[in-house]
Amino acid sequence: MPHLTLYFLQASRSIRIAWLLEELGLEYKLEAYDREDTGLAPAGFKQSCGTVLGKAPVLKDGELTLQESGAITEYLCEHYDKSHRLLPMDEAQRVKVREWIHAAEGAFMVHCLPTVYVRRIDASAAEKLAPGLAGNVAKDLDWLETELKNGNGGYLVGDHVTAADTMVAFPIQFIFRLRLAPQDRKWEGIEAWLRNVEAGEAYQRPVAKTGHHL
Repeated sequence: MPHLTLYFLQASRSIRIAWLLEELGLEYKLEAYDREDTGLAPAGFKQSCGTVLGKAPVLKDGELTLQESGAITEYLCEHYDKSHRLLPMDEAQRVKVREWIHAAEGAFMVHCLPTVYVRRIDASAAEKLAPGLAGNVAKDLDWLETELKNGNGGYLVGDHVTAADTMVAFPIQFIFRLRLAPQDRKWEGIEAWLRNVEAGEAYQRPVAKTGHHL
């Protein structure tokens, strides 16, 4: 019996942790839940994961319970990434990976939340939000595009998947899914990067296991 258990909610940040666990080659028990018609997590998720917050993802490592995908990512890298592939030892790369871990929420995911929350109340009102958000979304996507072009383009840091990729991919996919970016613009570098990381076996495996979708 694996000592790691991932509590996975569909269409959520949970895919970050499932992907990271696959990159680390770790065995884990998966408890997956679909969202209710309201878009919210079912009551069973909170009861099962045992946290007060009741939000996904949640990871249990033996008696230890962790929440917040960034914190879980750093924990897994620090305790199980023995080769330092996902959180490099090189100081410049390590700092960069940590920057992306935090940017995933602070710079990118924050664009998605207003639309998601308003849509649950009034779908037509949510559609009206997008034009007002587009400028800031474009600014952050331009930053990501530049960073990819200044690197090798295939990955955010170095020449292979790191925790930067496993954290940042989800909000970028979500931004494009919600059509929050200006629709008359293209970010070819970002689109190529997403295709590259999504094609990886360690990404494809948890998608197949969980049926992940947005």
